[in-house]
Amino acid sequence: QVQLVESGGGLVQAGGSLRLSCAASGRTFSDYAMGWFRQAPGKEREFVASINWSGASTVYADSVKGRFTISRDNAKSAVYLQMNSLKPEDTAVYYCAAGSMSIWYKMYDYWGQGTQVTVSS
Repeated sequence: QVQLVESGGGLVQAGGSLRLSCAASGRTFSDYAMGWFRQAPGKEREFVASINWSGASTVYADSVKGRFTISRDNAKSAVYLQMNSLKPEDTAVYYCAAGSMSIWYKMYDYWGQGTQVTVSS
């Protein structure tokens, strides 16, 4: 089992920045690829970014490429999502997940509770 706890969400104006963190506990953190997903009200869960076990490989959704950066610190069992140039359409609950590196949410076995990000125009 892996337990995941997100933090860092909040309210920010368009153009601003936020850094999300996800703290993991339980099984060996470096055994897993990590992903960030988001879900806005009335919409399906959407892939945001993923990172492999070592941090050497990352994948981003086209909608966030160039604005968001995913990173991890295996010594701290944590994964981060630096979000810059935020837009109102980035408003959603953001979830971190542990599993196999994929843009498909079903490839992730463990999920956090989510953290709300609201971007005002």
